Amino acid sequence: MAAMQVHVLRLLPGDDLRVSLESAFASISKEHGIEAACIVSAVGSLSRAVLRYADKPVGTDINASLELLMLSGTLSANGAHVHASVADEHGEVKGGHLMPGCIVSTSVEVVIALLPGWQFRRELDAATGFNELTPRPR
Repeated sequence: MAAMQVHVLRLLPGDDLRVSLESAFASISKEHGIEAACIVSAVGSLSRAVLRYADKPVGTDINASLELLMLSGTLSANGAHVHASVADEHGEVKGGHLMPGCIVSTSVEVVIALLPGWQFRRELDAATGFNELTPRPR
């Protein structure tokens, strides 16, 4: 059995987490010729988070020192679907869809699994009205 292919990404203070993930995937995709990846692990700190809660049209801005507890989701050429959980200084946790505007405080470490045998696309699903994941083996 082949070893899992991974890419490790370390983001620096001031980086936008969502924008950096999308940019990193674009580079990884081009370099490795892949069309699908998923986030395996992520930890770090943010000085600001923008999370969109279910059924809300826009993200909620959280301006505070935050610990990034969890990041999960899929990455593809035509869209990322990523969720995050963050904790404030009191340990209160909030989570939702990761939006642009999540700013790295000290660092964020992300482990991305490359999925060369898959193609991820986002296509309109008539039942939900949203662009949903359409995975296909390559």
